[in-house]
Amino acid sequence: MNTPVRSDWRDHAWQLVHAGPQAPALHMALDDVMLDDVAAGLRPPTLRVWEWAGPAVVMGRFQSLRNEVDAAAAARHGIEVVRRISGGGAMFIEPGNTITYSIVAPESLVAGMSFEEAYAHMDAWVIEALAGLGIEAWYQPLNDIASPAGKIAGAAQTRRRGAVLHHVTMAYDIDAAKMLDVLRIGREKLSDKGTTSAAKRVDPLRSQTGLPRAEVIERMVETFRRRHGGLVHGRLHADELGRAQALARERFSTPGWTALLP
Repeated sequence: MNTPVRSDWRDHAWQLVHAGPQAPALHMALDDVMLDDVAAGLRPPTLRVWEWAGPAVVMGRFQSLRNEVDAAAAARHGIEVVRRISGGGAMFIEPGNTITYSIVAPESLVAGMSFEEAYAHMDAWVIEALAGLGIEAWYQPLNDIASPAGKIAGAAQTRRRGAVLHHVTMAYDIDAAKMLDVLRIGREKLSDKGTTSAAKRVDPLRSQTGLPRAEVIERMVETFRRRHGGLVHGRLHADELGRAQALARERFSTPGWTALLP
């Protein structure tokens, strides 16, 4: 049996895509389209920084809608509920309060790795960036980045057709009361401890760094560029954006997909 050949970060010509705010369902579709395009060699390996056009709960591919989300509370707060193509847990998103990014790369970057090894490998640059911001952070299996003050980020990953998608949502700031109102799992874990404890359980980067969100992102991008050997500015191509918009309409914003597991 042939052992897969693993590539190094520096073997790839990385591109940075940081577009303006986009709807939650479109973000889900962009991950899907870009994963296929990297697999097909139509797009270089990409670091995509997300900007959100509205609040959202992003569920993992295999989660039950009713188990994770209070639909009435989400509607009351004007929060869109979407489902992504990767596994993992639900993420509570508010524009300006989160830092979300995707890494889309050839699967050779994680060849031969278990999911746990791949998560650690894909998150190492972020932990270095956080250290540069004065935050002691570490990878916490399977898919968290943690600090002594609490969880900082959650990751999710999937592999398809020779490419890997790894995306992370980091808490820059958080409305813990609203999060507890919308996420059922959050209530179960935290209801006996109260909202104050919820804020500690997910400790935002704003409180730990005192820096504006844009500066945190800039420092993260600088760390990626320094550690992984180059990162040129790119953009979303009209073709892939058009395909993603169609996919968002036809799949990712439909009740059939969102309630795939009711």
